[in-house]
Amino acid sequence: MYRNFFGLLLLLISTVATAQYETLKSFLADSSLSGASVSICIVSTEDGTTVLDYNSDESLMPASVLKIVTSAAALELLGPDYHFKTSIGYTGELDKRTGVLTGDLVIKGGGDPALGSPYFREHYGNFLSGWVLRLKEAGVKSVNGRVICDDSRYDYQPVPAKWLWEDIGNYYGAGVYGLSLFDNTLEIHFRTSSEGTIPEITGYNPSEARYDLSNQLVSSGNSDKGYVFSPPYGNYGWIAGTIPANRDHFTLLASIPDPPMLIASLFDKMLDSAGIAVRQEPSTLRIENHVPGEVITIAETKSPSLSAITEVLNHESVNLYAEHLLKELGLQFRGKGTTDSGIDVLYSFLAEAGVDPKGFFIEDGSGLSPLNAVTAKGLAGLLFYMRKKAQNAEAFINSLPEAGKEGTLKSSFHQTSFKNNLKAKSGSITRTRCYAGYFTASSGKEMAFSIMVNNYSGSSQTVVSGIEALLLETIVSQ
Repeated sequence: MYRNFFGLLLLLISTVATAQYETLKSFLADSSLSGASVSICIVSTEDGTTVLDYNSDESLMPASVLKIVTSAAALELLGPDYHFKTSIGYTGELDKRTGVLTGDLVIKGGGDPALGSPYFREHYGNFLSGWVLRLKEAGVKSVNGRVICDDSRYDYQPVPAKWLWEDIGNYYGAGVYGLSLFDNTLEIHFRTSSEGTIPEITGYNPSEARYDLSNQLVSSGNSDKGYVFSPPYGNYGWIAGTIPANRDHFTLLASIPDPPMLIASLFDKMLDSAGIAVRQEPSTLRIENHVPGEVITIAETKSPSLSAITEVLNHESVNLYAEHLLKELGLQFRGKGTTDSGIDVLYSFLAEAGVDPKGFFIEDGSGLSPLNAVTAKGLAGLLFYMRKKAQNAEAFINSLPEAGKEGTLKSSFHQTSFKNNLKAKSGSITRTRCYAGYFTASSGKEMAFSIMVNNYSGSSQTVVSGIEALLLETIVSQ
């Protein structure tokens, strides 16, 4: 009797393993993966045992899946209730009788990545108007100085050194500033006509952020292949590539080259409209090099909670938020608001989480640099830690989009077995598709997984379909 029982058990185990292996073999044999690098690691969150392993020690480019490292570290080290604060105040003397401020108005950036973001419009409201009101309540009627944005919280290298020039001028390559605004995104509006013609620029939003752009775009096809090339703090750039033809309206998203200067200019303009005259031109601390005298704070704007910010970060894969959190980690735990100091914190965090940093080569917080590399085993190990040992596991898991329903997973993983089951971060760069997250198998066992595919030659949909098939088989067989 016992012999038959154990024989059946071994047969079942063998069948499960074979089914999973055959699905993996079929995936790897697809012509789309010819010459590709594939790394897979699936572990049980109960005890960390490995369920499936394929080249899990190989270092591959993670793309935006790297954001799980940054967001996990931020939630654990800073806490889900952490808030960034932006303040407005003044230097010098305020004559309460005349309302004349002999000094400067100072907007002090607190590293808030989401200030004025469309994702948090309800939270912030019209915060600039609120600042104007607070100044009026304080009795300020005119300013002999200027509006100065203190953007010194972080260094003056807005973009990581290992980013591509092609990315920097576009919204997804926006730089990080001590004072960021509107997701550091500039809308450039166009009207296009027939194939091969030059699109007409019809406007900018915000209009105050516009700068000189050489328009080398061409109207062609029906897809957006336009790129903006411009450096941080610059006032010149160019647009190249193609955008859809025969459109009454089309919007290209660029990065704002100098957000601190933008907010200083916007606030200066609002003060003028409100009847508060500011004698001198707006400026930033980067330009002025110092703020003269003590700053008396009048108003403060607090960001949404870090848990809310990381949810948007991972759902919508916002590079800017990840890079902000990286610099904030560097500032809080290494004393420097720089990319390098933040990366140092990430390595320490991985070590404390029991993740072997071997095979990890981190160049930024978002995964945009093509020089980033991690291992599937390391990512799965981090996911195990965040599920079983982290203090803020719930906030982290909630930050991951749900398959077929939310964020970057909305258009994939629609099969019934994934519904209300799989949560993961996706990552995609040219010829790269990666996923890392959690699901529960039919047996009730929860799994953490990481799957990375680099340098495939076929369609991305074929690769995604293969990944879906492998995860489905794992759900069934485990």
